[in-house]
Amino acid sequence: MNLLMSLRISLRALLANKMRSFLTMLGIIIGIAAVIIIVAIGSGAQKVVSDVIASIGSNIILVIPGSTTSGGLRIGAGSVPSLTLDDARAINTDLPSVLRAAPTVRGTAQVVAGNMNWSTMIMGVTPEFLQVREWPVVAGRELSLSDVEGATKNCILGQTVAENLFGAEDPVGKTVRVKRVPFTVVGLLERKGQSPQGSDQDDIILLPLRTAQRKILGSQFPNTVGAIMVQAKSRELMDQAEEELTTLLDQRHRIGPAKERDYTVRNLTEILAASEQSQKMLTILFGAVASISLIVGGIGIMNIMLVSVTERTREIGIRMAIGARQRDILLQFLAEAVLLTLLGGVIGMAIGIGEATLISQFFGWPTMISSKAILLAFAFSGGVGIFFGFYPARKAAGLNPIEALRYE
Repeated sequence: MNLLMSLRISLRALLANKMRSFLTMLGIIIGIAAVIIIVAIGSGAQKVVSDVIASIGSNIILVIPGSTTSGGLRIGAGSVPSLTLDDARAINTDLPSVLRAAPTVRGTAQVVAGNMNWSTMIMGVTPEFLQVREWPVVAGRELSLSDVEGATKNCILGQTVAENLFGAEDPVGKTVRVKRVPFTVVGLLERKGQSPQGSDQDDIILLPLRTAQRKILGSQFPNTVGAIMVQAKSRELMDQAEEELTTLLDQRHRIGPAKERDYTVRNLTEILAASEQSQKMLTILFGAVASISLIVGGIGIMNIMLVSVTERTREIGIRMAIGARQRDILLQFLAEAVLLTLLGGVIGMAIGIGEATLISQFFGWPTMISSKAILLAFAFSGGVGIFFGFYPARKAAGLNPIEALRYE
């Protein structure tokens, strides 16, 4: 008896008890569907975290003003500016592991264009900022060094600002007023999406750094900046860059071993990578929990197959009496178990894919259906059938033909 014949006989046996076969497959169906849904949601969450990591740029270290003490009172981080343009220049020129550094200042202001207005973030930057953030301009041009040195009234708009001020029109070449100061739009940024904190990164206007300091945001410390974004030359050099950075700033700010630093260094890539890793671990954990139902379903299949062997003992005896070998009986019952799990796996995959799609559409949760997860679930369901079906099949094949024929 060949494999094809075994499958035909197995299918006929399963169809003879449709309800029992369906109830037996139910554990496999639920397990496969649960695994696919959980993996889809977990993969979608990982994709969101990966996109956030990509949106901030690669190998970035953020330097911000730290807490200070004045008159015995500790003032919170960022309250007093402690970073300067000279610090940024020194980081750019003196650190071998640093590719570039971009000083920034920021604030908020109402922006007006014609009869439209919008409150947004104003950021003063140097040309290095877009390179550090890996943020291309999709229309117009970038801000140049001459824009910064000459404190020109040029600006670049984020997508959200452009849409709220100009709708579908091309904003390049048009004029916007920031705190009643007219600026010419010279560029439009590519869409970035959400930041790691969940804010809209596209709700922004970039101005030349000196222009923002002198004409828009103002400062009682003209040479200070709000933050410095530092890009290491590679991921492998991140730790070295951070060490060189702290050594340089300690020297420049005259910070001794016992003195509290007036700046804070944050490795953004490591923070987000840790978040991505935690999402991955949660997906594996939930997937493992869901796979328990596959094992329960496999136990159910073993139980039903044992019942089937008992019910069909006389049939097994007749088959053996007319020439069926032990391996033919083993193959037949093993084929039934595998067919049960594979059919349950196919139904479970269809339900899992459908549920994952519905979750994404109706609840807005990011899902990503992985072909690897589907193939793994299908292979696992077949493996469950072989593992849990082997013992009943072996028991059927080991029956004594004479005793089986006498069975009532």
